[in-house]
Amino acid sequence: MDGGVDARQRNCRGIDPDWRHVVQDSHKLLNESVFVYDATVKLKDEEKLRSIAKATYTLVEQTGLSGLTMAAIAREAGLATGTLYVYFKSKDELLVALYEQAKTQTAASLMQGDDPTAPFRGRFQRMWLNWLEHRLTHAAQVVFIEQYYNSPWFSETSRNLSARLIKDWVDLIETAKAQQILKDVPTPMLINSFGGSVRETANLLRSGALTRSDAHLAMAFGLCWDGIKA
Repeated sequence: MDGGVDARQRNCRGIDPDWRHVVQDSHKLLNESVFVYDATVKLKDEEKLRSIAKATYTLVEQTGLSGLTMAAIAREAGLATGTLYVYFKSKDELLVALYEQAKTQTAASLMQGDDPTAPFRGRFQRMWLNWLEHRLTHAAQVVFIEQYYNSPWFSETSRNLSARLIKDWVDLIETAKAQQILKDVPTPMLINSFGGSVRETANLLRSGALTRSDAHLAMAFGLCWDGIKA
């Protein structure tokens, strides 16, 4: 790098002084242009990854996971199939990566606003509302998570990731069980009951069978709580 600078300086010595600064400014402009180009490429890469994720979620919601192909994802994302393979070498690799992204977002939203000093009922209600809101606003992503979780493609890597991401929530459930606040039943049963309440409430709201109001949401959570409390 320094050798290139020295060479330019030697070349500039034979140039009219009035033109020397033009040459130097040209080199500076070229360097700045390269930086801007690199930043643009990175931005485009992020945009493509978002397009790939959105396309995958959309297709899974519409047609299911089993019929999903790399060619269909590329077409939905507006990419050449070869370009998609630059980002993901196989369908398995794509599914693992998108599950990690989706599950991480879901787990983070679940614990958002949690106050460890609040009563257990209030904490679980906050998580119930968080989960409901995430399900309503990320419907296609949620369908992808559930279908992938129950598919032959669900890997041990994804299983371990899921366990790590929900550890804080599982620990909270175990603590509540130990204090006889929740029923002393296997934790997966409590999680399934809790999640089932969220899922069915979301379905009622989306279908229009239930209007969204604070009163209705409080009733829905109340039914859930009555089912899991000790």
